[in-house]
Amino acid sequence: MRILRAGDHKRMPWKNGKGETVEIAVFPPDASINDFDWRISMATVAEDGPFSIFPGIDRTLAILDGNGMVLDVEGSSPVLLTTASDPLAFPADIPVAARLKDGAITDLNVMTRRDGLAHTLIRIDVDGGKTVRLSPATCLLLCHRGTLSFRRDGETGALAAGDALLIKDATATALEIDGEARCYLASITQADLRTTN
Repeated sequence: MRILRAGDHKRMPWKNGKGETVEIAVFPPDASINDFDWRISMATVAEDGPFSIFPGIDRTLAILDGNGMVLDVEGSSPVLLTTASDPLAFPADIPVAARLKDGAITDLNVMTRRDGLAHTLIRIDVDGGKTVRLSPATCLLLCHRGTLSFRRDGETGALAAGDALLIKDATATALEIDGEARCYLASITQADLRTTN
């Protein structure tokens, strides 16, 4: 397990040049936005417009802050996403347009290369102690708001807002967490081991 502190996250321009992304984790570690296998990042969307196209990539998006955003994914009806919505999965290589509901938003993005990888993203609200079941995967727990402590297989630590816990090659074990926080858990698996939460 490795803690990724908020102050160490990498800031970089969007692929389309219209904003900035805060990269939480990427694999391989030195990958660019064009050749990653998987990538987890946050972005602030301050104006309406198209999403960047990522050939061969699947994407899941969740709204972290703000009043919501309408996503128009080619081939689907427009969807309003808010902080209360479940994360939305869609291909990152088809046209997607975003329309802000009322002001800027911050979103969380999980992206995996379709040829070989799959992923899930769930929101977890913590109020006291909680057990989080981990799938046999690479897992990343982002503490978006609040603070929490964690324990797994004798290892312990704490996360503040913006920090993340990266667990590589997790076995099907449990992560014990305690505190008051809103978190997001991304699980990245080999495509033939795709699981649902």
